[in-house]
This record gives sequence, structure tokens and C-alpha cells, in this order.
Amino acid sequence: MVKGNVNGSGRCESVPRKGVGRAMIPARYANILFSFILSGLMSCIVSAIATLMSSGPAQGFLGLWLTSWLSGWAVAFPTVMVVAPLARRLVALLVRDSE
Repeated sequence: MVKGNVNGSGRCESVPRKGVGRAMIPARYANILFSFILSGLMSCIVSAIATLMSSGPAQGFLGLWLTSWLSGWAVAFPTVMVVAPLARRLVALLVRDSE
């Protein structure tokens, strides 16, 4: 399997784990996969909290939340793909090299 690792340039690299078979996805797709997983998890958590706050733990909550999550993820994934390079550049401006 491949474990994602962000190096100093902000690029996601593949780091092979010892004792585990070959990775299923080529390393060149690591940034896309990272964005897909990150946007999915974040939109899942945020939509669950927002749906719970607006509707409460009422009957039908699960259906409302799943609908909200999927539509949110459809927006979150391309947004992460577009905004991530800008965020990496901002981070690079804000941090200094270790001395």
C-alpha cells in the first residue's frame, strides 16, 4: 500500500510501507486521491454537524444528511483541487526553513 506524505514543496508523495503489497493506484495520482479523501471526510463531518444543527436528531436525519453530504462533496472536491495550490503557496510564504 502507499501512504501519502507531503514533502517541503507541498507535493504529496508516495511512501511504500514495509511488508505490504504493491499500491493499487499509481503515485502520479496521489494529489488527486488526497484531495478526494480530504474533501470527502471534511464534507461528511461538516454536513453532519450542519444537518444536525438545522433539523435536530429527528426521524429522517440520515436521509437529509446523506443528501447534504453528497451535494457538498460534489462542490468540495473540485474546490480543493483548485484551492490547494494557492494554500500551498500561502503556507510557503508564511513558514521559514528550519535553521
